Amino acid sequence: MTTVPVATDRTVTAQRRELGVFLRSRRERIRPDEVGFAPGGRRRTPGLRREEVALLAGVGVTWYTWLEQGRDINVSAQVLDAIATALRFDRQERNHLYRLAGLRLSPSQGVCTALPSSVQKTLDAVSPYPALVLNTRYDILAFNDAYCKVVLDLNEVPVEERNMLWLNFVSDDWMCSFVDAEMTKHHMVAAFRAASGEHVGEVLWQDLIQSLLNSSPYFAELWERYDVAAPSTRTKMLEIDGYGILRIEPVNLWLSQLGPTRATVYTALDDETERKLRQIVETPAAPGRAAGEFVR
Repeated sequence: MTTVPVATDRTVTAQRRELGVFLRSRRERIRPDEVGFAPGGRRRTPGLRREEVALLAGVGVTWYTWLEQGRDINVSAQVLDAIATALRFDRQERNHLYRLAGLRLSPSQGVCTALPSSVQKTLDAVSPYPALVLNTRYDILAFNDAYCKVVLDLNEVPVEERNMLWLNFVSDDWMCSFVDAEMTKHHMVAAFRAASGEHVGEVLWQDLIQSLLNSSPYFAELWERYDVAAPSTRTKMLEIDGYGILRIEPVNLWLSQLGPTRATVYTALDDETERKLRQIVETPAAPGRAAGEFVR
């Protein structure tokens, strides 16, 4: 595994603090008996103790304690892997650990600031499948008319509110309802948490997080779980008045030349959903409605 040190900047202290909280949340979810420790004895916190994690990872208790406390200590890929193994991290959790510790598995990519017009043409071409383009902060950069007719009319949403997290946790203007809304929100927050590891202390990210915490108790509850995940490709079920249940499956197309930006296309999972999508999307729009405009 090759790692590239991340340049030190003013976000390091915040990242270290976030790293400590993340590690604490992960060890508290593991029962002692799951990793070979006796479950008995008085424990001040749920899950594993720091000294138990240190023992499992083969590192010093004092060093691990300092790591959880967010102290400025040297960490290596080898030690991080040992801690990740001890805490039974999956791939996303391991990558998140690396980001917070100031190491990356690969060089970072640039952030998309503008989309070529070909992206919008592609979104329009996949109709009747709803499609949109998102960055890692879940800002909506582009969308098609099918998305507006099936999921949410983004033409009616102010540009500054076109963020999937904000819309999922604060807005109530959806054209449909998600049958598995709670699971969808849980996974979205976990993916956002994973992406935020590279942006700790950045104003735009912190402003969004704080606005969501202030506006949505449910977001705050999920945020405090410190779960991390990759963007979902799980089947979703939408319910639309007059059409019933639509079963759709997201396909994520990574626009590598634009940095960590993806186009998500919601494809029909069965013939019935295909028929309903075409019926919804091909119904003439009300006068004055525009297709999903290109957002910069």
